[in-house]
Amino acid sequence: MTDLTEKITQEYDASQIQVLEGLEAVRKRPGMYIGSTSSSGLHHLVYEIVDNAIDEALAGFCRHISVSIEPGNSIRVADDGRGIPVDIQEQTGLPALEVVYTVLHAGGKFGGGGYKVSGGLHGVGASVVNALSEWLEVEVHKNGHIYQMRFARGVKTQDMRIIGDTDRTGTTVRFQPDGLMFDELVYDYETLHTRLREQAFLNAGLHISLTDERPESAEKPEAQRSAEMCYEGGIREFVRYINRSKTPLHPEVIYVSGVRADSEAEIALQYNDGYSEVIVSFANNIHTPGGGMHETGFKTALTRVLNAYGRRIGILKEGDSLSGEDCREGMSAIISVKLTEPQFEGQTKDKLGNSEMRTLVDSILQEKLSEFLEENPAVGRAILEKSMTASRAREAARRARESIRNKSGLESGGMPEKLKDCNERDPALCEIYIVEGDSAAGSANQGRDSRFQAVLAMWGKMLNVEKARADKIYKNEKLQPVIAALGAGIGEDFNVEKLRYHKIIIMADADVDGSHIRTLLLTFFFRYMRPLIERGYVYSAVPPLYKLTRGKQQRVAYSDAERDKISAEMRGDNPNAKVDIARYKGLGEMNKEELWETTMDPEKRTLRRITLGDALEADQIFSLLMGEEVEPRREWIERNAQYVVNLDI
Repeated sequence: MTDLTEKITQEYDASQIQVLEGLEAVRKRPGMYIGSTSSSGLHHLVYEIVDNAIDEALAGFCRHISVSIEPGNSIRVADDGRGIPVDIQEQTGLPALEVVYTVLHAGGKFGGGGYKVSGGLHGVGASVVNALSEWLEVEVHKNGHIYQMRFARGVKTQDMRIIGDTDRTGTTVRFQPDGLMFDELVYDYETLHTRLREQAFLNAGLHISLTDERPESAEKPEAQRSAEMCYEGGIREFVRYINRSKTPLHPEVIYVSGVRADSEAEIALQYNDGYSEVIVSFANNIHTPGGGMHETGFKTALTRVLNAYGRRIGILKEGDSLSGEDCREGMSAIISVKLTEPQFEGQTKDKLGNSEMRTLVDSILQEKLSEFLEENPAVGRAILEKSMTASRAREAARRARESIRNKSGLESGGMPEKLKDCNERDPALCEIYIVEGDSAAGSANQGRDSRFQAVLAMWGKMLNVEKARADKIYKNEKLQPVIAALGAGIGEDFNVEKLRYHKIIIMADADVDGSHIRTLLLTFFFRYMRPLIERGYVYSAVPPLYKLTRGKQQRVAYSDAERDKISAEMRGDNPNAKVDIARYKGLGEMNKEELWETTMDPEKRTLRRITLGDALEADQIFSLLMGEEVEPRREWIERNAQYVVNLDI
């Protein structure tokens, strides 16, 4: 060890110091700039280019943006903004177009007067996309001419030149993501559609189109492969979209807005008869999933206004008050603020830190929501009555929570009867299988590695939490064992740091009942233990569908395609050889050895990690599939039934 240390020390001199020139830093550490090189990073490239066009719309110069997924998964983004400047940039002596695409932290968003508000805070968007593309081509319509430049992996391959004349303005960018940089190169239409629809909602009157031009999309005419998005109602229509699978408590979306100095805020909200809240916030059109000061100002003002209004009309007694959670039950809200100097936490822009936005949103909502409630007493009374019902349910939930602690012995470390725990105590090394049925749980318990694998048996169908308040959930006999086994609490008391297992694996049959149980559990985790999914702790086991036997040789298959491939391999040179193929009807049919080898052995099993992806879309799907509204669910099932395979009824 000493010799090695001395060797390293002796060799550490100036020659070991590496300076990354130009865009080399981006290619060396792409995750620092786009989050990851997975699918999310791939799609982030499109967002960066679109965000530049959105900034032109914010400045009042862009009305149309078109995005196309071209054959081969290249991307084309065109806008009718002013066009990127093409004159010489004084600091570098290069055309501004070249600087924008080859120099980090270069752009018109640093106080030069090009933009009042902007989402491109760090000025790395265009250059990062260029650095991570196999090739990139940009055309600018400006000054009556069409200017073109080309690059390859961030390096200029064609000087800026004029290739024609034009009577319009705008920028068109085409790029091919670099296969050396990304784990996958296939763009998902729905992922892009969701993001672009969001931007269209946030920018009232802006027209955004998305087209999938890939040949494989033409082979699926039943799938939606183009979309035109323009919402004159802006975030009002966004709220209606969020509530489309729910029953609104009042028909009108409440909308307030205001301007202070160089900042502005707009808020739209509507209550529904559900129990979950949805708050989606943005700053300069950038989603802030971590919330921030604008959300804090909204929540504080909403609670204060509703309490004051309740006392004023005599529904609330002096001394009584509604909590913020009570006031937000069944509410869907969009908060959008625009400001000149946004302070985000990191390049990911997860959370807004500008304290002045808390004051702005608070004062606007305080003033204008109070006016709305005075002018619309029926709506005000309906909201207050729902909030008071939520308050009573919250108190009942508190009592039920105390009851759970007492009955389950959580305070003294007691565990559910149906739990077969593991020996390991480090949560990072522990995993729990939540198994459908006593039979399958018995095989899982016998076949597991008890050092680190725990098994919890579930019986029958559990409560649909989408249709129940927290007090009912705490009292539910099928959910109590799950809550107790995980050990981290529930709802507002949930503390992920107390979680006893960092792998929570749902193991259910590959049939309709199994799918229903998975969906019920995932709905429960999403609504009451969301950090489990956010941190990537929830998985779905993938048991085999088929057992193939030829003589003493046995193999399993997890899909029809794999079944056919294995069957051919087992026949070998003898096409007439008989291979018996049996379809597993359920986990309970497997003995402990089969279950371990196919579904529980970490060396051989397949697990599907459950991710939030887009939390808003996840909320919509859970509301649609598990909520009260029948017609939207029927339409969704009819639209997606064609994609269901291996369905046993």
